[in-house]
Amino acid sequence: MLKILDRYIIKTFFGPFFFIFSVLFFIFIVNIIWVQLGQFMGKGLSYWQILKLLFYLGVSVISMVLPLTILLASIMSFGEFGERYELAAMKAAGISLTRVMAPLMGVSIILAVMLFFFSNNIIPDFQKKAKNMLFNIAQTKPALNFTPGQFIDQIPGYMVKFDKINGENGESIEGVFIHRKAGTYENQQSIVAEKGKFVPAANKNYLKLELYNGYILEDDFAGKGENVRLKQPDQSIKFDTLVSHFDISEIINKAIEKEQITDDYRFQTYGQLNETVAKNKKENATFFSNIGADVLSQTNSVINYMDKTKSNAIAKQQIKLDTVKEQKKLEIISNAYNRLDNLKSTSMGKKSEFSSNVKYFSKVVIYQQRIISYSVTCIIFFLIGASLGSIIRKGGMGLPVIIAIVIFIVFYVMNLGIENIAWGGGMNPYLAAWLPNLILLPFGVWMTYKALTDSQLFDAEKYKALFKPITKRFSKNKEHQRYQ
Repeated sequence: MLKILDRYIIKTFFGPFFFIFSVLFFIFIVNIIWVQLGQFMGKGLSYWQILKLLFYLGVSVISMVLPLTILLASIMSFGEFGERYELAAMKAAGISLTRVMAPLMGVSIILAVMLFFFSNNIIPDFQKKAKNMLFNIAQTKPALNFTPGQFIDQIPGYMVKFDKINGENGESIEGVFIHRKAGTYENQQSIVAEKGKFVPAANKNYLKLELYNGYILEDDFAGKGENVRLKQPDQSIKFDTLVSHFDISEIINKAIEKEQITDDYRFQTYGQLNETVAKNKKENATFFSNIGADVLSQTNSVINYMDKTKSNAIAKQQIKLDTVKEQKKLEIISNAYNRLDNLKSTSMGKKSEFSSNVKYFSKVVIYQQRIISYSVTCIIFFLIGASLGSIIRKGGMGLPVIIAIVIFIVFYVMNLGIENIAWGGGMNPYLAAWLPNLILLPFGVWMTYKALTDSQLFDAEKYKALFKPITKRFSKNKEHQRYQ
């Protein structure tokens, strides 16, 4: 049963917690919008589809938002306790800092466990939905997704090419060529125009295009025999302005959330990732042994070619190039060079494959371990935040926020740097996933010890007194100068 003090401490903690969580979640979502903005533009998406995609993408950031929220909320809540002298009152009443931290430590552990189950069971499903939705948007919403100078056949029934695409949203085009794909009993038609522009259509199932200064080239073969076709001349119609509508309903109405990608490791739970890691280890062992055998075979081939005495029972001495005729000498050097060059090319190619396999294996392992490690980060951040808050004794959005952001940036940079090292094969991926926590844990324990011993860690006067003997040597005695 929670006591009145415990309920008060938890209530004080959750006040800033929900506010900070919503603000950080919004910031991360804005970052996603900024990164993915190109995916949304010119795709004909409804507001509901965009909001749904942002929600799918945003769910995955909770694993990073929650630890930072706990860090900020704990610093602010304990800072307020210190600023209002409530911590001093609790200590005067015989309540230790450990007792004050106990209920929030329990809350942090509960949040960490919830984050584990959320990351393990919910985030993979939303990752799958988000990735498939992005893939389908790229594949099925190409209304304005044209590449200058290339033929595009994404519009049903047409081949289209634009020499140049201009304008803020790519609405102006130059050098237009549009060819309608026609069947045996249909007229062939091609449109050539000097320039044009895309215009919003009244019906979103159609793409509206205004063309200027061009020709419509069309034959009149529909329903006529082969002999007539050979004699029938093409028709050419010049136009100043031509408005064309292209039916893209087949593209627009295609299922945008259809699951076409199902084999990504980010769609798996912790247990499923164990199977993926074991399978990948086995495949890598076979791959690396094959690479070793292949490169060793080529190396032996080069050595055997260059060491002529190894297989020659008559000539026991190595061949000297000075004693060989000019043509033969060039042939030997050329063959040796080609063999070495082939060996070098093979080695470089194998190195690229090797690096790719190592990087993928590291990604899978790090992703799996972070399902647990980010939950542990919540507890470590609470220790750091609660200790810092009780030491600095400042609440609100000032100094606590700055300190929390600095700590999080250090943690985030460590994560990225160590991750890149592991991807390159320079570190064990299991260690890479846990190293930031292993570095911050001693810091959290040390900060907790300082808080329990009432350390004046952020007392400016203490540091001034420490450096006073040094600063005194470089400062002039103003009282003495006054009477000179």
